Amino acid sequence: MNTPRVEQPVMPGYGVETPEWRGLPWEWAAERLVGTRNYWVVTASATGQPHSLPVWGVWHDAEQRFMFSCAHGSKKARNLASNPQMAFTNDDTVECVSVQGTAALVAEPARLSEWVDRYVAKYGAEVGPELGDFVRQNAVYEVTPSLAFSVIERADEFATRATRWRFAP
Repeated sequence: MNTPRVEQPVMPGYGVETPEWRGLPWEWAAERLVGTRNYWVVTASATGQPHSLPVWGVWHDAEQRFMFSCAHGSKKARNLASNPQMAFTNDDTVECVSVQGTAALVAEPARLSEWVDRYVAKYGAEVGPELGDFVRQNAVYEVTPSLAFSVIERADEFATRATRWRFAP
C-alpha cells in the first residue's frame, strides 16, 4: 500500500497557513473511515446538480478503496452513470474526513464477493443473514480516491492540523 502524500491544504482565510502546522498521519484518517457507520456520499449529475445522502459502506485501508451500494435506479446510480466523480465523508463533524475520487460499478464476481463479505462482516449483525443477498441485488460501487481532506473542529487544532492527502494515480 502506498500511503497518500501529506500536504498542507490551501484554505485562504481559515488560518491554516501557520508555521505550527503539523499534518495528520494517514493512519488518523483511515481509523475514522474504517470506524464510520454512516458515510455521506455526494454525487453530481451530468449537468452538475449535486446530490448527497448517507449510506452504509466499507473503507478498506489495505487497498485504499471505498465500497457502497444503492438501488440500480437511484439518483446516486444515475448520477454515477453519467459522472463518476464523487466524494464521501465520515459521519463525524468534529474529526471529519472528506475523500474525493472516482466510482466504478463492480461487475467482476470475485471482486463483488470480496466487497459483499466485508460489508456483511461490518453490518450483518444489525440486519441478519439476508444482507449479502440484498447487497448483491443492488448496484455496488468501488471508489478509487484521488484526494482527501481533514479538519479537526476544535479551536486548539483547527489551524494546526487541517490536512490534505494526495493519492498516487
